Amino acid sequence: MSNDFKWRHFQGEIILWAVRWYCKYGVSYRELEEMMEERGVDVDHSTIYRWVQNYAPEIEKRLRHHLRSSLHTSWRVDETYIKVKGKWVYLYRAVDKCGDTIDFYLSSTRSSKAAHQFLSKALRDRNEWEKPQVINTDKAGCYGKAIEELKHEGKLPVDTEHRQVKYLNNIVESDHGKLKRLIKPTLGFKSMKTANATIKGFEIMRAIKKGQGGVLKFQKGIKGEVRLIERAFYLGKNAIAEVVEFINEELEKNPELEQQILNMCKK
Repeated sequence: MSNDFKWRHFQGEIILWAVRWYCKYGVSYRELEEMMEERGVDVDHSTIYRWVQNYAPEIEKRLRHHLRSSLHTSWRVDETYIKVKGKWVYLYRAVDKCGDTIDFYLSSTRSSKAAHQFLSKALRDRNEWEKPQVINTDKAGCYGKAIEELKHEGKLPVDTEHRQVKYLNNIVESDHGKLKRLIKPTLGFKSMKTANATIKGFEIMRAIKKGQGGVLKFQKGIKGEVRLIERAFYLGKNAIAEVVEFINEELEKNPELEQQILNMCKK
């Protein structure tokens, strides 16, 4: 067993199975408890809650670099509302023009400071060629000030265009709705800490569902998704072994492919 699951009473595969289901399918903890019991796993919903709080942020941390969108430099930035401890707070989100997730940030305020912190987070560790040429936002004044500050700090290219065209943000507003369908069964979060941890799981599973990080999934469909997450925790075969196995399977399906590869190598 991976050291990440030391002292747990369940195998790492089962824990990740529960966390992945909760963060992907929009079910309550009690519903997931019943679903797992149907499959012979007797675990209390409060335990599943602790698993999500511990491992959802860890999945996001280990995969965010591999899943981040970098091919498109036109960003669509907006914020939506979620309820934490009975009060509305702001979830800042950015996607590229194709809808791939760029980053997100939970804040108790809607201000230029929060917008600055969000965009700084989204820009962190990005190469110059990955940084946006265009950032589209709504008419909120907080974004303009934050963008100018980031240019002054050298975190954002000085020629980055700030556009405020409402219809261009339809793609991120639509993505808000899909995320909120996952959030709805929570019936509101109890604290900013638990909200942030859970949303990290929701966002990373949404990114995987969109197809981000597809080159790292050596199997098609849900099996590739499962193995992508398990490999991040060093469960099962390593990436090289899986690639070799995938190639061998493809060669068995198509014997002519082997000869084609050999002919290419000779040229």
